[in-house]
Amino acid sequence: MRSRTASVPRVAGVAAALLGLLLSFLSLSTPAQAAPTGFRVENGRLLEASGNDFVMRGVNHAHTWYPGETQSLADVKALGANTVRVVLSDGHRWTKNSAQDVAGVIAQCKANRLICVLEVHDTTGYGEEAAAGTLDHAADYWIGLKEVLAGQEDYVIINIGNEPWGNTNPAGWTDPTIAAVKKLRDAGFAHTIMVDAPNWGQDWQGVMRDNAKSVYNADPTGNLIFSIHMYSVYDTAQEITDYLNAFVNARLPILIGEFGGPADQYGDPDEDTMMAVAQQLRLGYLAWSWSGNTDPILDLAIEFDRTRLSSWGQRVFNGANGIAATSKEATVYSSGGGDTTPPTAPGAPTASEVTSSSVKLAWAAATDATGVTGYDVVRVNGATETAATTTTGTSATVTGLAPSTPHTFAVYARDAAGNRSPRSATVTVTTSPGGSPSSCGVGYRVTSSWPGGFQGEIVLRNTGTSAINGWTLRWAFPDSQRITNLWGGTATQSGSEVSVAAASYTATVPASGSVTLGFTATRSAANPSPTAFTLNGATCSVS
Repeated sequence: MRSRTASVPRVAGVAAALLGLLLSFLSLSTPAQAAPTGFRVENGRLLEASGNDFVMRGVNHAHTWYPGETQSLADVKALGANTVRVVLSDGHRWTKNSAQDVAGVIAQCKANRLICVLEVHDTTGYGEEAAAGTLDHAADYWIGLKEVLAGQEDYVIINIGNEPWGNTNPAGWTDPTIAAVKKLRDAGFAHTIMVDAPNWGQDWQGVMRDNAKSVYNADPTGNLIFSIHMYSVYDTAQEITDYLNAFVNARLPILIGEFGGPADQYGDPDEDTMMAVAQQLRLGYLAWSWSGNTDPILDLAIEFDRTRLSSWGQRVFNGANGIAATSKEATVYSSGGGDTTPPTAPGAPTASEVTSSSVKLAWAAATDATGVTGYDVVRVNGATETAATTTTGTSATVTGLAPSTPHTFAVYARDAAGNRSPRSATVTVTTSPGGSPSSCGVGYRVTSSWPGGFQGEIVLRNTGTSAINGWTLRWAFPDSQRITNLWGGTATQSGSEVSVAAASYTATVPASGSVTLGFTATRSAANPSPTAFTLNGATCSVS
C-alpha cells in the first residue's frame, strides 16, 4: 500500500507535465478568441462597452443598390433613429462593396451618431434562390474587411448574411450558421455578430428558435444576437408575442431585424403588436426600408426625401411606440456615460393660416446642452395624444383635419441622445367650414385584384380656381372592402366609412391639378366601386 500510495504524486506530476505540454501546443495551433471590446451580450441583453443597455431603433438602408444616396444616414438620424442596418454585397450576386466603400459607410454612421449594422445581402434565400451565396462566402468577405472593421467594435455590428436560407430544408441552416460564426471568431473578430433566421428570415418552422441555444453556445465569446424578420407570417398578436418571448424567457438576445406593416398578397403583418411588444420587452427593431424598394409600399421615404414620408414611414417614425418616441442614442457618442438631460419645453404654439383642413403652428425654440435635433407635434384629446407631424424647425403645418372642428395641439423637443422634453402648453384651433361642392373631382379604379384582395387608385382633382391646401377625403365602400394599406395619405376606417388625411407631399393640390392615392384592400367575391366622395365636407364629382 505504501509503495502504491507513494507513486501517486509521481504519476500526477507526469500527467500534469503532459497536460501542460498539450495546452502549450494547443495555444500555438489554435487562434486565441478575441474577447468583446465594444458591444457585448450579457444575460440575453445587448450592452454597450459602458455596460448600458442598448435597444436598436432604426431602419434598413439599401446602400449597395443606391451608393449615391449618401444623405440617407443623416436623414434617418434627423428623424430620431439610433441605428441603421446597411445592405452590402460580397460580390456573389451584386456588385461587391469595396473596403474603401465600407469604411466610408462606417464613417458616415459615426458622423451621424448612428450604430451601424452591416449585412451581406447575397445570401438571401439560399437553398431555394439559385442565385444566393453561402454564409461561408459571406464570412470570407468579412474577413477580407478585417482591417476596416478592427477597432470599430463600439460602433459596428456584423450581420453575417441576410435571410441565409429559404423554405427548402430550413433545418440545414444550423450547421452553416455555427461554422460561419466560428470562422469569424477564429479570425479574431470581437464584434457582436448577428445571425438571421431561415425561412427567408421569418423562421415560420421554428428552426432558429429551436436551435438558438446550440448556436449561441457555439460562439466562444457569447457575443451573438439573433435576428427575426417579421412580415406576413406574423399577422396575429399571439404569434408575435410567443416568438419573441421564447427568446426572452430563454435569456437569448433577439431583435426584429426587418419588419413590414403594409399588406401584400401573402397577408397583413401586425406591425402595431411588433412595435408594442418590442417596446415592452426592450428589444430592438429595424424597419424595412428607407427608400428605393422595387415595391414602393415598403418605402418609408418617397424617393429618399425625408420630408415626404409614406404612411408606412409616418407609422414607423411618428406613430405609437415609434422611433421618435422610443429611440435613445448610443452612449458611446456622449461624454460622461451618456446624455440623460432632456431639452426644456418648447414655447406654447401659436396658430395661423387656418383652413378647413390644415393649420400652421409656430413656437419658441427649446434649449439643450447638446442641441435640439427635432420637434414632435401632437394632437391632444383629454389624456390621449396622437402624433401629428415632426420637424427639425420651429414651425410646421398640420394637414388632414376635419372642417368646423376644434383641434388641440402641443409640442415636444428632442435632443441628439433621444431625450424628450416636457410638453409645451397647448393651443386649440377651430378649422373653417368645408369648401364648395363643385371644386373637386374623383376618379376611382381597381388596378389589380386577387382572391380576397385588390389594389386600387384614386385620382383627386382640384376643379376649382384656387389651390387646395390640406384636405380630408371621405367615402363609404358599398360592400365589405377594407383598406389594409394606403400611400399618399393616412387612412382610417370604421365599418364601411373611410377617411383619408393628406400626406405632407399631397396636401397641396393646385388649381386644375391633381394628386394620386394608391391602396390595397381586402374584399369579398364582389368588389363594387364607391359612388360618392366628399373633400373637406364638400361633395365631389365622380368619374
